[in-house]
Order: sequence, then C-alpha cells, then structure tokens
Amino acid sequence: MLKEVPKLGLRANWRQFCLLVAVNAFVGAMVGLERTVLPLLAEQEFGLAARSAALSFIATFGLVKAISNWFAGGLADRYGRRRILILGWLAALPIIPLIIFAPSWSWILLANVFLGINQGLAWSTTVIMKIDLVGPARRGLAMGLNEFAGYLAVGVTAFATGLIASRFGLRPEPFYLGIAFVALGLGLSVLFVRDTIDHVRVESASSTHSDAPETPLRKREIFARVTWTDRAMMSASQAGLVNNLNDGLAWGLFPLYFAAAGLGVQQIGVLAAVYPATWGIVQLWTGALSDAWGRKPLIAAGMGLQGLALLAIGLVDGYGAWIITLAILGVGTAMVYPTLIAAIGDVADPTWRGSAIGVYRFWRDMGYVFGAIGAGFLADFFGVPVAIFAVGLLTLSSGALVAWRMPETRRIQ
Repeated sequence: MLKEVPKLGLRANWRQFCLLVAVNAFVGAMVGLERTVLPLLAEQEFGLAARSAALSFIATFGLVKAISNWFAGGLADRYGRRRILILGWLAALPIIPLIIFAPSWSWILLANVFLGINQGLAWSTTVIMKIDLVGPARRGLAMGLNEFAGYLAVGVTAFATGLIASRFGLRPEPFYLGIAFVALGLGLSVLFVRDTIDHVRVESASSTHSDAPETPLRKREIFARVTWTDRAMMSASQAGLVNNLNDGLAWGLFPLYFAAAGLGVQQIGVLAAVYPATWGIVQLWTGALSDAWGRKPLIAAGMGLQGLALLAIGLVDGYGAWIITLAILGVGTAMVYPTLIAAIGDVADPTWRGSAIGVYRFWRDMGYVFGAIGAGFLADFFGVPVAIFAVGLLTLSSGALVAWRMPETRRIQ
C-alpha cells in the first residue's frame, strides 16, 4: 500500500495542530511556575540582597535555553521533531523536586538548567512542527496560536502560584502544579504527537525559494545568515534578543520592585500575570495580522510600544497604573513575538528552516542572559528605575533599527 502524502494547511492538520497547542501550553506553564515566586524566594528564603545575584537563575535559564534552542533546530532537522520534543519533556522531570527540596540557591540554579533544556527543546520543536503543518500561507497565524497558548499559560500559572503562595507560603505548595504539567506534557507527546518531517519534504519539493541551495548548508553558514549576513534575519534576531531582555527584566526585577513599593504577594502575582497573559491573548490576532499586513510594520511598531511602556512603568506609581502599563507592554510584545518567528520561516528554505529557527531562538533567549546581568548590575548600582529606563531606551532603538534595516519578508501567495 502506498503511503499517503501529507497535506499542508491548518484545516488538513487541525487535530495535530491543536494537540501541539495544548502541549505548548504545558511548556509555558513550567515557566509560569517561577514568574511570581522565585524572585521573592531568592530574597526572603535565601537572603540574596543583591539584584544581580537574585537574577542569576534567569541568566542560567536563558543561557541553557539559548544553547538548547540552537541544538534543537538542527537535531529536529536530523532526527525528527517528535523525538526532540519527548527529550525536552524528559529534561523537565527533575525541576520540581529540585525547587521544593532546595537547601541552597545552587539547587535553584540547577533546576533552571533543566528548565532551560526543557524550554529550548520542547518549545522549539512545537514551533517548528506547527510551521511544518500549516505551510507558507498561514505561518503568522500558526505562531500566534502557538505563542498564545504558551504565554497565556505563563500568565495563568503566575497568577495561580501567587494566589497559592499568599495562602500557604512560597514553598512547596505553589510548585505542586508543576508535577501535573510535566505528566500531561510528557504523556501527550509520547502517546499522541506524530512527527511532521514528511510535511517538510512535501513543502521542500514545491518550494519557490530562489535562494534554495543545491547542496545542504553547513551549520556555520546557517548561523552566519541568521546572525548577520541576511538583513531580514539579522534584524529579527536583534529584535528577539531585546524583546527577551525586556522579559528577563519583567520576570526578575518587577516582583522585587513591586514588593519594595509595599504590594503583597497576591497583588504581585496579579501584576506578574497581566503582562504574559495580555501578550498571550493578543497574539491570537497579531500573528494573523502579520499574514495580511506584513511582518515589518508589526515588529517595528511593537518594539516601539514596548519601549514606551517600559518608560511609563518606571514613571508611574500604584497598583492600578502598573496594571495598565504592563498590559500595554504585553500588547507590544504580542505584536512582535509570533511575527519574528514567522519572518524567519518566510526567509529560510524548508530544508534548513529548523536550524534557522534554532539560531534565531538562540539569540532571542540570550536576551535573558543580557537582561539578567545588565539589569541586575544597573539596579544594584543605580536603582531599579534606572534599569527600567535603560531597557526602555534600548527597546526603542531596536524598533528604529528594524524600521531602517529590515526588508519585508512576507510573500504574497
């Protein structure tokens, strides 16, 4: 019997697509476990007064995730997507025990090594698989749905852990949710997810990329294209790095900033949830809009809106004002996040797209490292408001660079 040739498109693959959306929600929820509680844990239980020391868990997470992203793309191209997804979930197994039973901060750092591997492998492969399934016409929509699920889960889990911590304490109760997330994510990936490598072969056979190479590109050639030689991918990579630098600031410094202003754990949990939840929900529209309007306008405007929101967060004061400014920050991020990945998918040939996405996500998640180190240093020496203003100005500059240098990548089908 002849093997059925897979079809591209969301309608033809909606069951697997929806399954991958659910799996990515559990991937995002693993990060949400830390958004509210871990910065407070660093200060209150482990006595880390220096902001740079308290943010070390984000730098560790970001560095490991960036490297895992880099390898995930190439491994997914070589060995198939599903195997790498399952490997990512296996890496998540030690995270919760390490955090719950940690006698010292070094255990928390080790937990974030495993979290970085989990996020780099599992999130990268769900991104790549969704792009494989939908084909070239609806990449923006696919990424919007993917990132909607992941970051809405981040926000909901951040709120839930803040609520639990306000009633029961910072450990261990807020982290019990993670046991269910790992079991569900791993179980769905093993039992129900199917590989999408055959969809890549179908798209590659009909690819219209004018720059598709006759011989496979080497890893260093792909790295060079994504990092500096291709204007579109270079612009996307720097914007992605600055975007996650912002997220590292929000993750590590904002809970401490709000606590210093006198807010309680439950209020901090709400604020920690507003930004990623808004980001997640609005991506339902922005990803699809980039299919219709093009990638560049949303990326440039979104970076500008993020920069203005960060400046506003440092200027305003009070719970209500911070909710509004964090929601605006989430809207700006939603305009950028799925659109950047879709732009990489537009430019990269299907035969090396997984590797290109891996390199892009390497640079994007290095933003956590630069954000944790740079913002922590500025906060220690000049105060948290100065760190927030500096990152806001950097974000505005990144948007201006996109507007000046990045060509439009969306091809009209």
